[in-house]
Order: sequence, then C-alpha cells, then structure tokens
Amino acid sequence: MSDVKITISLNGSLRVEGDVKLVDHEENQVHTKEGRPFFLCRCGGSQNKPFCDGSHKRVGFQGS
Repeated sequence: MSDVKITISLNGSLRVEGDVKLVDHEENQVHTKEGRPFFLCRCGGSQNKPFCDGSHKRVGFQGS
C-alpha cells in the first residue's frame, strides 16, 4: 500500500489522497475513483455523505 495523505481543509472537508479503501459500517466498500483524491464531509450537512458536496459553506461550518 502506498502512502496515504489526509489534508484537513480550513472550515471544510477532508481531502484523501493515495491508495486507500473506503468502507461503510458493514465493511462494504464505498466506490471512489481509483487514483483520484476524494473529499469527505466534516460538517454533517452534505446530501452526498460521506462525501463533501460543499454544504460547509452554506451552513457556516467552523473547523478547528
């Protein structure tokens, strides 16, 4: 497995890069585009969870 990098965006999403397998609570794989970064929601407002849809801007999410 190659290096995985997770970047915490200021008041936004988590950017996930690298060879990582994303699974749900039942260990079912969640499809991501191979070789492409993906963004996970931190604010809880996304209509496309677990992925970010930009709702953090609408809800005024303040990350720490």
